[in-house]
Amino acid sequence: MEEKIVSMAREIGKLLQEEECYAKMESERIASDADKELQDLIGEFNLKRIAINEEGMKKDRDQEKIQNFNNEMREIYGKIMQNEHMIAYNEAKSELDKIVGRVAAIITNSANGEDPETTDVHQGCSGDCSGCSSCG
Repeated sequence: MEEKIVSMAREIGKLLQEEECYAKMESERIASDADKELQDLIGEFNLKRIAINEEGMKKDRDQEKIQNFNNEMREIYGKIMQNEHMIAYNEAKSELDKIVGRVAAIITNSANGEDPETTDVHQGCSGDCSGCSSCG
């Protein structure tokens, strides 16, 4: 029985990859990877994060320096998130995440004894389980 369940999960995975939002997300991922300005910003962001970590590990760390790095990192992050490719990618990913969250809720609810034919995302549930303690 377990193999049948795993096989069905793989089928769901294939269906997810046929969704329009998946194709859009992949297209925008490729566009983001090719966007030199965006990649430069991501590189800068990562360097600031490394600088913060390195300064934070020092015995005589400079809190003002860390705060400045944090401020610079936040500014860079804002620019990254305003990039047209990043915006389009995040929108498509959000759509796909809603579908995945709904499927996960149906599976979780069914595993908790609810009727698989009628259960769905519970009232008040966004379908994004990252900020949730449990379904039910």
